Amino acid sequence: MQTDTVEVKIPEGANIIVGQTHFIKTVEDIYEALVNCVPNIKFGVGFCEASGKCLVRSEGNDVVLKKAAEDTAFEIGAGHTFIIFIRDAFPINVMRALKDVPEVCHIFCATANPLQVIVAETSQGRGVLGVIDGAKPKGIEAAEDIKWRKDLLRQFKYKL
Repeated sequence: MQTDTVEVKIPEGANIIVGQTHFIKTVEDIYEALVNCVPNIKFGVGFCEASGKCLVRSEGNDVVLKKAAEDTAFEIGAGHTFIIFIRDAFPINVMRALKDVPEVCHIFCATANPLQVIVAETSQGRGVLGVIDGAKPKGIEAAEDIKWRKDLLRQFKYKL
């Protein structure tokens, strides 16, 4: 087995969701889940088909995000992996709906941070081992950091 690290290029102002699924209709079901969650969400979905023609299947309502999702899925190249790039929404707005898509088995991450995907390759194919999401901690939050966190959540209207 060999391992590889794929550096993901996240389009400006976008978030990414990386997950694993199990069926070709995933791209259509994810499309429906996303448009039913957030009015005016912009997104692209790329899905690595793991049998048959083994193509990257895609959907989306934003040409740039759809192309980025296709290219990222192809670069990762791990069977049944999906990539979603979103704008005009946050992952928290769509995660519950994505988890309710019957084909979705696992979500590795949802982030806007710098992202690396760790991939294993065998004679059969490729699979995602995990992700590196952002940077490692530089310390433990103090009182002023707690205040900043709480203020930020209220600014985003996630807390009262």
